[in-house]
Amino acid sequence: MLNIEFAASDEAWCEFEAPLRNAFSRAEIGPFHLARGQEPASVDYVIYSPRAGLQDFTPYTRLKAVLSLWAGVESITGNSTLTVPLTRMVDRGLREGMTEWVTGHVLRHHLGMDAQIVNPDNDWCPIVPPLARDRHVAILGLGALGQACAEALVALNFNVHGWSRSPKSLPGVSCEHGDAGLERVLGLAEICVLLLPSTPDTQNILNAKTLGLMPKGATILNPGRGPLIDDAALLNALKNGQIGHATLDVFRQEPLPKDHPFWIHPGVTVTPHIASETRPNTASEVIAENVRRSEAGEDLLYLVDRAAGY
Repeated sequence: MLNIEFAASDEAWCEFEAPLRNAFSRAEIGPFHLARGQEPASVDYVIYSPRAGLQDFTPYTRLKAVLSLWAGVESITGNSTLTVPLTRMVDRGLREGMTEWVTGHVLRHHLGMDAQIVNPDNDWCPIVPPLARDRHVAILGLGALGQACAEALVALNFNVHGWSRSPKSLPGVSCEHGDAGLERVLGLAEICVLLLPSTPDTQNILNAKTLGLMPKGATILNPGRGPLIDDAALLNALKNGQIGHATLDVFRQEPLPKDHPFWIHPGVTVTPHIASETRPNTASEVIAENVRRSEAGEDLLYLVDRAAGY
């Protein structure tokens, strides 16, 4: 009997219980016992959400792997009590949701749609945007989500530039890496999309210096992680016109405090961490496949490099 602990909120349990049972059955994993609050020493796998509050994995002496429901794992990678493999969530629901949010907002800013949607003075201002082929869009972070967004933007004919910590090669994307590569990419980035994980190396990657490298009036989209941006530097860059607009979905503190200046700034759009969400049906398929793989002695999908932090 495989004992699988669901370490997440009551709400998540209500959403995930049936999809997980169905996915485990389809993957022919069995017999299994899926529940919450099991005796730790009897648990083989933990399905994990950081909001569950589980931090001490020492009592889980039979544990084979921890399977995160979140794409971001920065809150657990440094946990010294976790000595078994850790996987992050990458599923088609996350990819599709992120791709839709990113392409929607890239098109919004590329076409200058805000000026027509919010036009209280009824100004007739026929500004024609360039074609997508003449618009430079940068994606910082070329993991599964970044690659999916890059592929969609290439299909729309945008001039796409990508940056990652290690070398990558993607069809139709001008890929760069390293410090010099970051400077080259930012120097072209009329629209910059942040899809990096939050690690010590990526925190404040957009700061006073790097924001100054971007074309004047550039747009920033951040559906990745709040700490990627130095908030004070961004507000200053918006004030002096170096950055024209920032559409932000993630923040250092969530929910974003009601008195935060982002809420009322005319150059900032706040969306409440909705760019992409773990969908129970598609995420359950990934969890079940990883349990199947583990039991069969196969490599796990989306295994986290604890040293790198993602």
